[in-house]
Amino acid sequence: MARTLKVRAQTTKGIKTDSPAGGNALFGSRSLGTVNTLTERVYQAMKKHIVNGVLHAGAAVTEKDLATMYNSSRTPVREAALRLQQENLLRIVPNRGYFVSSLTIQEVNDMYEYRAAVEGACAELVATRGIPQAMLVELSRLARTKCQTKTRSGYAKFIDADTAFHVAIARLTHNELMIRAVANMRCQTDRILFAAADAIEMGYYGELPVREHCAILEAIRRGDSQAARKLMYDHILGAKQRILQLARGGFRLP
Repeated sequence: MARTLKVRAQTTKGIKTDSPAGGNALFGSRSLGTVNTLTERVYQAMKKHIVNGVLHAGAAVTEKDLATMYNSSRTPVREAALRLQQENLLRIVPNRGYFVSSLTIQEVNDMYEYRAAVEGACAELVATRGIPQAMLVELSRLARTKCQTKTRSGYAKFIDADTAFHVAIARLTHNELMIRAVANMRCQTDRILFAAADAIEMGYYGELPVREHCAILEAIRRGDSQAARKLMYDHILGAKQRILQLARGGFRLP
């Protein structure tokens, strides 16, 4: 049964779209250029709130609720909702309202397999073409960001860096289809990671993402395209197995 979400009107004008989940990698920018309109700002804010769980999976909301929450009229909310439905983040049910989408085990499995295939190809392509030194330095910084679950802000910082790392590699392909595919799937990945904040312990992640990210980046740096592809592929499928293990242990998917 869908849960109705109670919302509170914001007292400040405008909508902040900076996000702890992915930062500029997913929010506040679009690969084909940002259109600075109220509809765009409502879209970015709704997307951020779905990803970080403010609008939780299964929540039922109305256009009136969301217009109040984001200090807008109903038209920008309606237009934003249509885009979010295309991204499988929201369901629009005529005469009933909007429902934040929930993920099934099968969808999680499909999503991670899709990510592994696409991002493996991205890593291979970038390794073949080479990477600018300045970008290599930035990716190295992101790759070394550790997962810290003691505080919400520390955990969000890790998700931010993790997302930025994966999206940056996709952007280095200069292939718009690949970039969009990776960014869209990262939204769902980040939803899972935020939802798993209480279930994840240091034993679950710890140093593992750092080691795997650094190995991927080193393969790209030395131009070993096959190793880069395999390391990225294994990295993502390994993450899938850990999430499914949590789900089997009682973790509730978003």
